[in-house]
Amino acid sequence: MIIIMLNFELYNPVNYVFGKGQIEKLTELVPSNTKILIAYGGGSIFKNGVYDQVKAALPSHDILEFGGIEPNPRFETLMKAVEIIRAEKIGFILAVGGGSVIDGVKFISAAVNFEGDEADILKKRILFKDVSKVIPFGTVLTLPATGSEMNSGAVVTIEATQEKLTLGGSALFPVFSIVDPTVITSLPKRQLQNGVVDAFTHVMEQYLTYTHDALLQDRISESILQTLIEIGPDVVENPSDYKLASNFVWSATMALNGLIQKGVPSDWATHMIGHELTALYEIDHARTLAIIGPNLYRVMFDTKKEKLAQYGQRVWNIQGNSTEEIAEKAIEKTVDFFHKMGMRTKISENAENIEKTADFIVKRFEERGWKAMGEKQNITLEKVRAIVEMSY
Repeated sequence: MIIIMLNFELYNPVNYVFGKGQIEKLTELVPSNTKILIAYGGGSIFKNGVYDQVKAALPSHDILEFGGIEPNPRFETLMKAVEIIRAEKIGFILAVGGGSVIDGVKFISAAVNFEGDEADILKKRILFKDVSKVIPFGTVLTLPATGSEMNSGAVVTIEATQEKLTLGGSALFPVFSIVDPTVITSLPKRQLQNGVVDAFTHVMEQYLTYTHDALLQDRISESILQTLIEIGPDVVENPSDYKLASNFVWSATMALNGLIQKGVPSDWATHMIGHELTALYEIDHARTLAIIGPNLYRVMFDTKKEKLAQYGQRVWNIQGNSTEEIAEKAIEKTVDFFHKMGMRTKISENAENIEKTADFIVKRFEERGWKAMGEKQNITLEKVRAIVEMSY
């Protein structure tokens, strides 16, 4: 059965400022009549010159700083920034960093004026739609991967309970995002590898479902995948190549700025399972996706094989005698690409003492009521167990 294009609304108010030297535009983008909090991560912005560029663009602003936002930002750390903003009456936040810093700032923005237990923002998946209730923020992107610079979603880890949970809502779009591809030059290879695979899987979550009538969305998704396949290995080795860097950065943004998700079904179970691996074992987010994604495709093969075959034919130019044959080859091509991008695609290659991983994840999903996931709500707890165990 062919499914028609679904009804949708497309809203994205982000002023996306792209290209070399654009950080200097902070002068006109950041409000000058309020206190600013600059939030960042582990300090790489001091080494790559981004901090100096940011400060040079804001010579007369009233600025406080908050550093130490972790990869997979912690609720406990972010609450310290929330208290600073409340105490200092800060009116604007500038996130300078990658997806984790930007995600962290989205939580901070939402939590400052939240009435109640701030952990409920994550545990109850509260959506923020009233911009008057959040603190406005902008971003200077330093690590392309998550698309957080042009969407309203975020993921935050509660360290006390080892839970990695989401938040979002239309009030949590950045006011602006500055994206200068030259800043990736100083990134370690591992982070570049992660960025490519993260962006690739973001597309797959919205694309690899079932066949439907939203033709343009499929073609846009396929073009992002093809671009990442073409440039991914090379940008890791040559991040100073502007052609590679600029296409990588823009592909990562386009993968999750909401455009390709409109009018189509989406999955996201790979992310939901992957988040648990990060919470349990501190495995890099992108690496959890490379572990789980292909095995989810295998376990859910019967309901995904038509789209897998389309993906195999259009993206990988695979030929075969049957839908099943092309679909199976498409999964193997995907795994090969992940390996080429430096991913280790088994849990046991990334962590130790993993024997009870499936039990833990299934129990946690059951407690949350996550018993029917995926584009057809047919990824049951039994399927989750099979996917995780196949990933050992």
